[in-house]
Amino acid sequence: MTRAKASPTRLQVCLFLIVLLSPMICRAQASPPDSTLYARLLQRHVHQGLVDYRGVQEDRQLLDRYLDVLAEVNPDALERNAQLAFYINAYNAWTIQLVLTRYPNLKSIKDIGGWFSGPWDQEIARINGRTLTLDQIEHDIIRPKFRDSRIHFAVNCASMGCPPLRAEPYRGEVLNAQLDDQCRKTINDPARTRIEGNDLFVNKVFDWFGEDFPEGVLPFILKYAEGELKDRLLSGRGRIRIRYLEWDWSLNDFNRKKGA
Repeated sequence: MTRAKASPTRLQVCLFLIVLLSPMICRAQASPPDSTLYARLLQRHVHQGLVDYRGVQEDRQLLDRYLDVLAEVNPDALERNAQLAFYINAYNAWTIQLVLTRYPNLKSIKDIGGWFSGPWDQEIARINGRTLTLDQIEHDIIRPKFRDSRIHFAVNCASMGCPPLRAEPYRGEVLNAQLDDQCRKTINDPARTRIEGNDLFVNKVFDWFGEDFPEGVLPFILKYAEGELKDRLLSGRGRIRIRYLEWDWSLNDFNRKKGA
């Protein structure tokens, strides 16, 4: 006679459910960092995509406290869009912090660093128990992990050549809309994208990071172009030549633009 199979005990069932559901429970409990301080800082001191660094200096405690908040977050526990929003915010906030280490005595972020290292090689960003460089955040994490060409219009290197800095934090729940809006604003800004005859002048990021735009420059531009720009691109399709604008490394300082 075959022995009857013993029924699992209530304790065994509970242990099994805990093991099965614990990853989902952890993911459900992980929440993005509170960006209230950063939102307040950006709303006060980002104007027309430029940074009022003098004002940020006066509100330095807001930035310091926000960076402390970021340092306590485990981004790996966040869902994908929240992770990407976290890293974009971290990159931009730590870039501002880096500029403040020398402001107002610098004309370009490239003035920071030494003979063998530039601003993007400085180990400054406290993230998940590590101290990272800006290059590590962008090129070792954001680009290879998320593979989203739109990030080039969101991360800001504190130069006039960069797409404008958004005056609000990036948030996972609306990230796609924010990234699309960044692309749309940049591409439809005549100072950043223009067409002369059959020559389309575009941001240098399309040249530097061409591999991140596998669909090609023109299809990407067309996706976000509006009005006359889009009409001219469509009517000239097949004859359009891509040209790259010179990069302006001067500091994206709102005070210098307004002559203060």
